[in-house]
Amino acid sequence: MGNWFKTTVLFAAILALFMTIGGLIGGREGMLMALLLGGGMNFFAYWFSDKMVLRMYNAQPVDETSSPYLYNMVRELAGRAQLPMPRVYLIDEAQPNAFATGRNPENAAVAATTGIVSLLSERELRGVMAHELAHVKHRDILTSTIAATLAGAISALANFAMFFGGRDEEGRPANAVVSIIVAIIAPLAAMLIQMAISRAREFEADRGGAEISGDPLALASALGKIDAYARGIPFPTAEAHPATAQMMIMNPLAGGGVDTLFSTHPKTAERIARLEAMARG
Repeated sequence: MGNWFKTTVLFAAILALFMTIGGLIGGREGMLMALLLGGGMNFFAYWFSDKMVLRMYNAQPVDETSSPYLYNMVRELAGRAQLPMPRVYLIDEAQPNAFATGRNPENAAVAATTGIVSLLSERELRGVMAHELAHVKHRDILTSTIAATLAGAISALANFAMFFGGRDEEGRPANAVVSIIVAIIAPLAAMLIQMAISRAREFEADRGGAEISGDPLALASALGKIDAYARGIPFPTAEAHPATAQMMIMNPLAGGGVDTLFSTHPKTAERIARLEAMARG
């Protein structure tokens, strides 16, 4: 299944889940209130996410004078991708990792750790930065924000049901047992779908990054090297703010290499295999 199609199906699933849960425990009014609450919270996060995350990671802006190697690489790749030049940042952390942020291509930023810049060859680093620019081109920050909004609204409805009981479409109290079951299962299901969307977007960014750089094997080599090194190097900021882990090219959390239904990233071996197949094809 193509990753864009898969993302669309997953979005339809989380929206259907939201509507079903809303109808069961909140009625139309409860459903609308939960959506407005989740939307309001995530609108703020979407609009200011770049500033918040960059400050959180103490990312320092660089230009062609302070870091010509990285800056000029990003500029060349942005030109190939037909994107506006993003802001470029360095993070003084040993773990090799990178991420993109910003609400749209005109307000985008890409950040790389000093660990990834020193670890990878120029060819491999080009593959990684192209991957991050693919996230920008695909507007994945918007995608993840919408998914988070719906998942958050579902959780809000579930909490309402847990503490106050649900209401049906006519405003009558819903079955207490049903409300409790829904309150437990709904947030779990929403989280599973949200994580699946994140994994699909990583596959799509790998493909897009390989197209931008013109070198699928370079990104494949980089992913293998990052995976091998990142497991043994702690990333304290990411551990303190685990919600930001999905932004990284590789899960930065301790134990994050295990692929489960709750993982924000696909198995590295599968990502590499897809890139190698792309290179052959």
